[in-house]
Amino acid sequence: MRTIDADAHVIETSRTWEYMKDGAVSFRPVEVETPDGEVPEGRAQRQNQFWAIDGRLVPRERNIGLDTTVRDTREMRDIDRRLAHMDDLAIDVQILYPSLFLRPLTRKAEVELALVRGYNRWLGDIWRKGGGRLRWVALAPVRSLHDPAVVRDELTEAKANGACGVFMCGFSCDREAWTPYFHPLYAIAQDLDLAVCFHAGVDSTPVHDFFEFGDGLAKFKFPVISALHSLLLRGVPERFPALRWGFIEAGSAWLPYVLGELKRRFRRRGKRMSEDTLRSNNMWIACQVTEDLDYIVRWAGEGQLVVGTDYGHNDTSTEIEAMRVLRDEKKLNSGVIDKILGANASALYGLS
Repeated sequence: MRTIDADAHVIETSRTWEYMKDGAVSFRPVEVETPDGEVPEGRAQRQNQFWAIDGRLVPRERNIGLDTTVRDTREMRDIDRRLAHMDDLAIDVQILYPSLFLRPLTRKAEVELALVRGYNRWLGDIWRKGGGRLRWVALAPVRSLHDPAVVRDELTEAKANGACGVFMCGFSCDREAWTPYFHPLYAIAQDLDLAVCFHAGVDSTPVHDFFEFGDGLAKFKFPVISALHSLLLRGVPERFPALRWGFIEAGSAWLPYVLGELKRRFRRRGKRMSEDTLRSNNMWIACQVTEDLDYIVRWAGEGQLVVGTDYGHNDTSTEIEAMRVLRDEKKLNSGVIDKILGANASALYGLS
């Protein structure tokens, strides 16, 4: 049985933007460094290294797992070393997510498309060098959905180069996940057999900036929870019955409350909600090894939880030894643990 790290990261560097070619070169992020100790206007934390993207300063090295990873592995400078570290962690396959794109970078479709294409080509190159062990979740140019062919072409190429999902934030383009604006994206993902994966983060400038001085819970975690709630409440998965949905890096302890709350809403509308809501709607949630998993499994089902290390980061979701901890602590029976460590992630990401 393969062990699959369902949530690992890459850290974008200047090398990433070298994949932005031709007319996209003018949109490449520019490295900016302010005097040490200075807090630029409007920033909540001390930071002196930024990317300048479309007139916006974005921190370069925030939430970096300095104590759990080394620069060469988290920035994909040395892919063989990354694979060797995966061996040490008893991980066969990692699913790679971005870091910089967990926050809004631009509102302009042409800038977003250039950034997305550069990032996706970088990840495609990483996949080709990874011997099938480094799969990834592609960025979609969501601000180009007025022309779905652009999005389809980008995701088709991404899948041909190792992508197994589509990255989304629960709040994107200043919209919620359920809105019809995103339905063409969901249709494309379904056609291409790519999972739609809502990862902790926010792609809405007003929401991000409103919570600029917060601790990240409302800004980054809540959009994931809101996405699951709003999609189920409005029956969006029923419109795309073959589409798989992932909810990543927000934990799973909130699931009993959200499903209970949804049941009450359905009841008031004279409807019934399935007892195996996640399975019947092709939904998977990334749990954390510190949670009461025995209780959560009763709500989620044995086949709908996955787990990740958050490799490369250093926040409340990071557990570099997650795979080993889950197996060694034996909070669940071995059959369920095996599913969480491998089979469930394989199902979510469509891995053969």
